[in-house]
Amino acid sequence: MKIWQDEIFAPVLSIVRVKDLMEAIHVANASPFANGACLYTNSAKAIREFREEIDAGMLGVNLGVPAPMAFFPFSGYKKSFYGDLHANGKDGVEFYTRKKMLTARY
Repeated sequence: MKIWQDEIFAPVLSIVRVKDLMEAIHVANASPFANGACLYTNSAKAIREFREEIDAGMLGVNLGVPAPMAFFPFSGYKKSFYGDLHANGKDGVEFYTRKKMLTARY
């Protein structure tokens, strides 16, 4: 289905069945877009794997992707970005630095 392969800025939830976390990460990382990703779990191991393996600029654990603030890399990774550069706020100064931000609730 094409809807989960395009970057959509709308209240839409696409669901893709996978067998485990690593397959989910593989599917997400195969996308040309990488703005944000969320994981809902009680497993600290799953959170660590998600944080280390997912290729996205904004991560949420047990909550949606956090609302962007000036110091968050809202523009994401890969082909997912806002404006001319992958930079907002303080990240504009360090736009050659690839950052990842995790917000978690245990």
